[in-house]
Amino acid sequence: MQRTVLLTGASRGIGRSIAERLLNDGHRLSLGLRNPDALLGTDFDIDRVAVHPYDAKDPGSAQEWVDATVTQWGQIDTLIHCAGILHRTPLLFSDGEEHDLDELWSVNVMGPWWLTRATWASLVSSGRGRIQVLVSMSGKRVKGRMAGYPVSKFALMGLCQSIRNEGWDEGIRVTAICPSWVNTEMAGAVTAVKAAEMTQPDDLATLSSTLLTLPAASVPFELAMNCSLET
Repeated sequence: MQRTVLLTGASRGIGRSIAERLLNDGHRLSLGLRNPDALLGTDFDIDRVAVHPYDAKDPGSAQEWVDATVTQWGQIDTLIHCAGILHRTPLLFSDGEEHDLDELWSVNVMGPWWLTRATWASLVSSGRGRIQVLVSMSGKRVKGRMAGYPVSKFALMGLCQSIRNEGWDEGIRVTAICPSWVNTEMAGAVTAVKAAEMTQPDDLATLSSTLLTLPAASVPFELAMNCSLET
């Protein structure tokens, strides 16, 4: 069954792979990017894909994107949060690094919160709302001395739980997807794990696609995966 999917982070990495897979599955896509022109001349430059300006730090852009999508296609029944940033801010951060903490909170937590809020009425009216959130294993445990990023991801996991509670009786189901290292530019900049040994974006796209085929009674709340053993 065709869905109308609102998706962030489609310019690259995990979001790009999920968007490509869902397009091949036959769904309609509304993609929010800071630079919509980045997708001109790509496979997304077709009638079944709408591209809108979106900045996770700007609540107004979330509402404008949702309103434009509902005007064009009538409703939204699926929301997928892939946009996120990483700063390696430690617990004992230096003066000035508090701005990195503010940005982590704004993009990784409030961005999904504002967008979910803006999309809520349409998800409810669809009767089959689905929300997928790329959280990370960093939302389940903390490794090393990086503090700001995992704190933002723990908060995002809490947001997922609140979404589940709020939307359950309305038929909305949320899945928090929690991979460890994924073969993306972001991971490549902070770890020595070989790209071939990481979880691949296309594998996460397969999971995302499969989740959208499941009935409400079978949608998992959390999917955690590791590319290496953690003890």
